[in-house]
Amino acid sequence: MGIVDRVRNMLFAPKEEWPRIAAEPASVASVYSGYVLLLAAVPAIGVLVGFRSIPFAVANYLIALVMTYVIALVVDALAPKFGGEAGFVAALKLSAYSYTAAFIGGVAHILGSIGGPLVIAATIYAYYTFYLGAPVLKKCAPDKAVAFTIVIVVIGIAIGITLGVVLGSVGLAPAIG
Repeated sequence: MGIVDRVRNMLFAPKEEWPRIAAEPASVASVYSGYVLLLAAVPAIGVLVGFRSIPFAVANYLIALVMTYVIALVVDALAPKFGGEAGFVAALKLSAYSYTAAFIGGVAHILGSIGGPLVIAATIYAYYTFYLGAPVLKKCAPDKAVAFTIVIVVIGIAIGITLGVVLGSVGLAPAIG
């Protein structure tokens, strides 16, 4: 499947797209090279244009790449606690493809600070797509999918803030606080 079709399906028909994603053979390299590396550039370019900051754009891109992988590690470790199965590639698919709306919504950074609410709305939708995909990709028990999603979101926010603080301390992101 082409990247444009995958993006469209994840944005407008995620429930139907997850079984297709689950059935596709994949590797860490294929998920990154065919999807994450490209889509993570969208918000970075938005930051570059909207905030006119190369360091902030680079930090945004690096955070997206790292977060996708780290969240996949967390998803894989925690899935069995929510009735799911271990398996890193499935966890990476869930992490990477559920971020689609957040990646695409990152184009709103072109508007600078004003685009923030749009970015947040896209990110919330990404959390919803994660919720839909957890039972399919990680075999998470459907009655535990909400709790699983909330735990992953909270951990993701904490990791994101930590990465932002670290990158801010070396001048690659705006300082927090």
